[in-house]
Amino acid sequence: MLSLKHRYSTFNIECGTDEAGRGCLAGPVTAAAVILPNDFNNDILNDSKQLSIKNRNLLRTIVESESFCFAVQHVSEIEIDSINILNASIKAMHKSIEQLQTEPEFIIVDGNKFKPYKNIPHETIIKGDGKFLSIAAASILAKTYRDEYMERIHEEFPMYNWKQNKGYPTKEHRAAIAKYGISKYHRKSFRLLPEQYRLDL
Repeated sequence: MLSLKHRYSTFNIECGTDEAGRGCLAGPVTAAAVILPNDFNNDILNDSKQLSIKNRNLLRTIVESESFCFAVQHVSEIEIDSINILNASIKAMHKSIEQLQTEPEFIIVDGNKFKPYKNIPHETIIKGDGKFLSIAAASILAKTYRDEYMERIHEEFPMYNWKQNKGYPTKEHRAAIAKYGISKYHRKSFRLLPEQYRLDL
């Protein structure tokens, strides 16, 4: 496997950012921002989607203890419905960058959409979480923090089985929406059910 790169730019303080939960039907979109030290290395760090739960949790501890600084922020389903999922994803990334203890000199972003943050230069990188260590680290934090959040709200609404599906549009999740209707955590601006079902919002 090709090893992930340390940095994209020539700036000394480069931050990677990524989000999780963009395609979910319920819950927040969560973003993380991470600045790694120049000598950081890890053989298993990769895009969070490529890793087991065990490795994601192990890496979260490593990133939290070995990063120069990190931050994680949620943007709620209410705000997603208000400003749309793309804007909410970018807002979550901006909020996480804003919470960093050190302001980055350059930002690398997973994906192809971003809005400038302050006057800091940035670069969007498609599949960046499989190319750069700091974006992969951010993907790990965003995913694990969001999964934890969904497991907490599962206790309130166990019928949707969010501890398992994390709010993604699985058949089971959609069947539960058809049977029980929606919760306060569902994104009302999303197509929650296929066309053959009718849902009164």
